[in-house]
Amino acid sequence: MDKIYPFASIGLKEFRVQLLLQFFFHGGGWVVGGLVSHDAECRALANQTQTVLIAVDYRLAPEYPFPAAPEDCYTALCQIVELADELGIDPNRLAVMGDSAGGNLATVVCLMSRDRGGPKICHQLLIYPACDMDPDRWPSAKENATGYLLTDEMMRWFYRHYVGSEVFVDEAYASPIRANDLSGLPSAQVITAEFDPLRDEGEAYAQALSDAGVQTHYECVQGLIHGFLGFAEMIPEAKEARDAACQRLVEALG
Repeated sequence: MDKIYPFASIGLKEFRVQLLLQFFFHGGGWVVGGLVSHDAECRALANQTQTVLIAVDYRLAPEYPFPAAPEDCYTALCQIVELADELGIDPNRLAVMGDSAGGNLATVVCLMSRDRGGPKICHQLLIYPACDMDPDRWPSAKENATGYLLTDEMMRWFYRHYVGSEVFVDEAYASPIRANDLSGLPSAQVITAEFDPLRDEGEAYAQALSDAGVQTHYECVQGLIHGFLGFAEMIPEAKEARDAACQRLVEALG
């Protein structure tokens, strides 16, 4: 079951105008995490952006390997958009976002919606996203392999459980940086952390989006590690990065 966060804890029926909408896909390597693990972040993001936030409870690997997670996320997007009038939300002003594996799913949902003629997505916010199932291509995976919470070994364990076979490594819906065509995707923010194994692939994906003509903002937050979104209320630099990203998201939605 997915979870709806009306901002400021106000029920949807109390509004008389159409509200902005964003979908949040949680991190956890496609294997762990869920609505409880990211509840505080979702509440903060909903209030910060003054949007209705839908947290999607997608199926997890290894019981449900790729492509179960992106298919669940895309299905949730389509179903909520179909209920837009009933929920009082504007289906033409929606964003997707996620952290880590959730950042991967957010941009993959953008690819799926473009490819399948699905709902129009206005903006994607990708926070330290996993963009490639092959970490050997990225120096930061080795530079930040240990000592910074998320390790290279942990990521490889997640990849094995999620994609299982090397057959899927080149699949764009698993490794979006390997997509042949990134044009026509919604504007993007890609936020990485200096001491993160995923830093370089996130930066490369931001560049690939920009090269494809996608309006893209990239930022590497210095001095922070993977998972800093969860510490935004304790680390000033993390809060500053989150708040700035939220402001850009609201501006993108108009």
